[in-house]
Amino acid sequence: MPTVWIFDLDNTLHDAEPYIFPEMNRLMSNYMVQHTGLSQAEADVLRILYWQRYGTTLSGLLRHHSVKAEHFLYHTHQFPNLQQQLRPMRALHAVLRQLAGRKILFTNAPEAYARAVLHGLRITHYFDGLIAIQHTDFRPKPHFAGYRHLLQRYKIDPRDCVMVEDTRNNLYTAKRLGMRTVWLNPKPRQSAIVDLALHQLSELPNAAKQRGWL
Repeated sequence: MPTVWIFDLDNTLHDAEPYIFPEMNRLMSNYMVQHTGLSQAEADVLRILYWQRYGTTLSGLLRHHSVKAEHFLYHTHQFPNLQQQLRPMRALHAVLRQLAGRKILFTNAPEAYARAVLHGLRITHYFDGLIAIQHTDFRPKPHFAGYRHLLQRYKIDPRDCVMVEDTRNNLYTAKRLGMRTVWLNPKPRQSAIVDLALHQLSELPNAAKQRGWL
């Protein structure tokens, strides 16, 4: 069967560190101050703690505070200058063109933001599907729910899939389900859950050919 490529979004298809993540962090902390009664210092600490412990800041807020998921996602993913803030990964279009097979975006971000980023990067046409945080009942990667939903929704055998991620922990579930895994990291290292460790996305087509994935 042809390979199905499952891509993360932020820091996988584009570099979110220079502009997107700093602004998103600011919006999340401000939201927490306005809607939970936390101080700015407390919000900054808990925003990071919840992300580390639960996979997303939203998951921690849903567990410990009375927030509405859609309300939070809307107000923390407003980027009026998104087009100017996007930094596509090197050779992004060439990489996607060279990877034969279906491509699905799988992100812990909200759907509207994910679609806006794909549009801004001009790569929407490469993708056959999208799984965002709303589609997983707000259970983020690496929770099994999202992976199972993706496989069922698109009628995919996990053994046909290659998951490409910058967050190593999210590859653990993919590997347990039988997917092949690619970890993008400036200092990559192989491990039991990583089939292919790469410095950058542009290396993927050649590496995939060497592995017989293309």
